[in-house]
Amino acid sequence: MEIRNSNPQRDGYYLAPEWQHHRQSYMMWPQRTDNWREGAKPAQKTFAEVAAKVSQYEPVTMLVSREQYQHARHVLSEKIRVVEMSYNDAWIRDIGPAYLINHDHRVRLANWQFNAWGGLFDGLYFPWDQDNLVAGKLADLDRLNYYSVDFVLEGCGYQTDGEGTLMAVEESVLSEGRNGQVSKAAVETVLKKYLDVTKIIWLEQGYFMDETNGDVDNLVTFIRPGEVALNWTEDRSDPMFAITHKAFKVLNGAVDAKGRKLKIHKVTLPKPLLATAAESEGVDPVNGLLPRYAGDRLTASYINCYLTNGAVILPVFGDEHDQAAIDQYQQLFPDRKIEPVYARELLLGGGNIHSIVLGVPD
Repeated sequence: MEIRNSNPQRDGYYLAPEWQHHRQSYMMWPQRTDNWREGAKPAQKTFAEVAAKVSQYEPVTMLVSREQYQHARHVLSEKIRVVEMSYNDAWIRDIGPAYLINHDHRVRLANWQFNAWGGLFDGLYFPWDQDNLVAGKLADLDRLNYYSVDFVLEGCGYQTDGEGTLMAVEESVLSEGRNGQVSKAAVETVLKKYLDVTKIIWLEQGYFMDETNGDVDNLVTFIRPGEVALNWTEDRSDPMFAITHKAFKVLNGAVDAKGRKLKIHKVTLPKPLLATAAESEGVDPVNGLLPRYAGDRLTASYINCYLTNGAVILPVFGDEHDQAAIDQYQQLFPDRKIEPVYARELLLGGGNIHSIVLGVPD
């Protein structure tokens, strides 16, 4: 049911942090051949692997189109619930709602508007009308009350510590394609009201050439209150050098909503990964979708992981830095098992592991 004439801030509901225990999680089955190469079959294998890993720790529901329902049901484990739903593409974190909790562990949703990361101005595909209905459908499916927000925002665009602090990237959240020309102050008012935060730490840029304008989850994430993991490189020839060092300067000079200075864990990036000619040629060219070209920089980031109950689903890339990232995450999350997944197929579609799984807190 939609909640009218109120907001989460007034009602005491706040954005759940990544490490909040989940009652379940949602994913969406990829199928569009104009985004996923080779008829989406390689991507489906990766989605199925991620779903299998997550389902070891929490219940998983895979949303699947009518056309793909029987195939997905056959491919996926019987542990995974398969539910038919209409949508445009498979990025549940961005398309789905923000899950809010209160101190009694009741759950509500914030239902943002979605326009494919920029609408007709600089969005990535058209149409997006069915994607924009998914958050409301999930509210109905789970019988959860929700707040409708007349503001375009995606779940990959913010990170919270669950204690009043939010991190976001200016070039993403403030982009003209999402909400037109808006002031930072006006956007802060919306974020504070509907995510119930009191402090917003703004970073100027996200990942280099990120087609979503630089969502924060490809750059930095909270790992617990007062601590963040930040992408890092000492390679001055990499455009990510300036971006990560500038982000470090901002974060190092910031305090959170509780007045704490942040402890920053630097996570070394994999070497730059580029799409191959064979990979780009495997995507069907269709007017209205961002084309895929050989040589495109892929947004490879270990930061873009999913915290499931008791584990970290960590992207790896066949890179020399993979093992160091696995070891570092095991130190950062000593009470969780590290579950690596080779994630190149997700990068080729424009996202990563955090982008394709959305946990429902309890």
